[in-house]
Amino acid sequence: MNFSKAKKFFAAAVLGAFAISLPATVDARIHDPKVETKSVERKLPTLRERVAETMNKFKPAPEEKTFNAFDTQENFSVPATVSSSDTSIIGTPIATQQQCVKYLLRNNPNPNLKVSAEEIVAYYYEEGAREGIRPDVAFAQALKETGFFRYGGDVIPEQNNYCGLGTTGGGVKGEFFATPQLGVRAHIQHLLAYSSTRRPTMPVVDPRYSIVRQAYGSRTLGDWKDLNGRWAVPGRFYGQEILSMFRDILIQ
Repeated sequence: MNFSKAKKFFAAAVLGAFAISLPATVDARIHDPKVETKSVERKLPTLRERVAETMNKFKPAPEEKTFNAFDTQENFSVPATVSSSDTSIIGTPIATQQQCVKYLLRNNPNPNLKVSAEEIVAYYYEEGAREGIRPDVAFAQALKETGFFRYGGDVIPEQNNYCGLGTTGGGVKGEFFATPQLGVRAHIQHLLAYSSTRRPTMPVVDPRYSIVRQAYGSRTLGDWKDLNGRWAVPGRFYGQEILSMFRDILIQ
């Protein structure tokens, strides 16, 4: 083969390879002479599309979120409290916020608080609803612990400690909280520590939350009277006195 023929052969080979590399099409024609000629083209996938299709087959499945009642806040329900004779710690309020405020101010027109009576009650209802703790009874407990926010014991008003957290008598003041709402939150979380294995929905601000949970494990207290001798020592009628104050709130 001379140089000219070789050159022509090489050119034909290159053109053939180029033709092979072009996207192939399928041309389907309708041959009815009475009907306008139509053509339908189907393009084969490009290399990039084939690679993407292959990679999609190997994508990991999204992780499934599991629910653990001991370390999450989701999917919990709170039974409705329908009677003043119900002594459960967990539940919904019966008394209104206005009744709570009126009861406080009737017993102490000048409560020693950094916020108004309306605001402190609103905090109890907000934090209680968040955790499923009865806010009206928790507020009654705060009134008992602070002497209607007169104080006079080891705890001072500046602590924003409304439930005697950390106090042991003998001048031990207990815990300090930066704001009234955090003090209320710690109170509600401490009640939750006794009454449920479910962690609080908000970051824990009660310094004694873990102590209670570790001590009780899977056990819980369901009744305000169960706090007798536990929250207060000796506290023989501690829960009954709280419930009595709660029922006084209801008649305001």
